Amino acid sequence: MAAGAATATAADMAAESAAAEAVLKRLQLTVTRKLDGLLQGDYVGLLPGPGSEAGESREYTAGDDVRRMDWPVTARTTVPHVRQTIADRELETWLCVDLSASLDFGTARCEKRDLAIAAAAAIGYLTVRGGNRVGAVVTNGETSRRLAARPGRNNAHGMLRRIFQTPRAPAGGTAANAGYLAEAVDALNRPPRRRGQAVVISDFLTDDIVRSERGDTEPAWERPMRKLAVRHDVLAIEIVDPRELSLPAVGVLTVVDPESGAVHEVSTDAKVRKAYADAAATQRTAIAGALRRAGAAHLRLSTDSDWLLDIVRFVAAQRRGRSRGTTR
Repeated sequence: MAAGAATATAADMAAESAAAEAVLKRLQLTVTRKLDGLLQGDYVGLLPGPGSEAGESREYTAGDDVRRMDWPVTARTTVPHVRQTIADRELETWLCVDLSASLDFGTARCEKRDLAIAAAAAIGYLTVRGGNRVGAVVTNGETSRRLAARPGRNNAHGMLRRIFQTPRAPAGGTAANAGYLAEAVDALNRPPRRRGQAVVISDFLTDDIVRSERGDTEPAWERPMRKLAVRHDVLAIEIVDPRELSLPAVGVLTVVDPESGAVHEVSTDAKVRKAYADAAATQRTAIAGALRRAGAAHLRLSTDSDWLLDIVRFVAAQRRGRSRGTTR
């Protein structure tokens, strides 16, 4: 009996590994065929980094990062100048991938978990070139693990395979660890590294609220995000599903909170639907505000939209903003 169970388990693991390879190969083909040709450049990524090596100075324009002010030139010319930077020869990108229970949900083309993995694949395959390295911290809400940053497409593929194989947390499993996302983001701050890129992929739906330095409240992940942005270019990819923004008119609806496991019955009459939509809009506005205060660029991907097109539009907007000095 034990031998039979072991054989069945090995067969299940082999089937799961084969399924992971098939999904990742499709993602790799999708990214390289549809995005690679559109996003050409020496350091292609969702958030092109300006580098850290000092270059020439130019006059300050609205929206420039004041941390790059060139004070000697400013004092000498009496006109504000900023120091331009030259792209590093090697770029290190770190991902923080949230695969907690709230991402095991989807009512459109896919689950939010699938979309989060697709976003990670897009970053990984587009940034790991020319000696660039990519690593990750992945959490399912119960446990987190760090995947070392290594160069090469094969290493990126292996990292994505391990992200894909992250076990799902049981319903209610993250209730005892509400600060899991803040802890995972903060892990990107350790150890200190030279300037690079950091990408946080999550739905940002956490109940962990702390008192801010301003005296009001903020999500616990905002502070480590703000700390991360001091040294790195930070991109926040928010994963959403249309049912999180509005309820359908289907009478009495039974809903389950995947984070806590709580079950509720909701009457989806017009009054309830309006109150739900208003609360959801307020919640998303608060998330966007927290990301903006943290200094992160913000990309929203939805399970009912074309995520490839959304990425292309985002990169185009970032490039236009950088040419005008108005990104973020």
